[in-house]
Amino acid sequence: MTDLSPSDGVVTLRAWRRDDSESLVECLDGDPEITVWLDQVPQPYTRADALAYIGGIGESAFAVTDAETGRILGSIGVRFSETGDVGEIGYWMRSDARGRGVMTRALRLIARWALDEGGAARVQLRADVENVASRRVAEKAGFQLEGVLRSAHWNARLGRRQDWAMYSLLPGEL
Repeated sequence: MTDLSPSDGVVTLRAWRRDDSESLVECLDGDPEITVWLDQVPQPYTRADALAYIGGIGESAFAVTDAETGRILGSIGVRFSETGDVGEIGYWMRSDARGRGVMTRALRLIARWALDEGGAARVQLRADVENVASRRVAEKAGFQLEGVLRSAHWNARLGRRQDWAMYSLLPGEL
């Protein structure tokens, strides 16, 4: 991000640091919601996993922090297409920060950055059709439901193929 710490006064996005590894483990290890919906997140989640994540995951990923205290509340990132014109957003929130609108705020911040400064002509995200909380975040942030990608992904933890709701946001819609 050009602005290293974009904020709306409630949440601040900042780059991940190596000393965040213990907080990452605290947020992710054994969390039942993250375990179910984000099957690519290892469980148990270790410090080695956290350092690998911080070291580079092929996307622009940022810690979502409380603007006042700096406490890590979650993560949000954008992976741009090869041409740089489409950004796919992914996110997760620690259990005790859910349900307060924090991730909706973070999603608006990163979508604005991806569209205005990142050069994207479109930002999109996918969520399991049964992941009501994640879908609600997208909708509250102004993303439009485009449709459902049927049987798009095998999730071994769920023991089923997932249908993904596809959402998008275009310039001028935020």
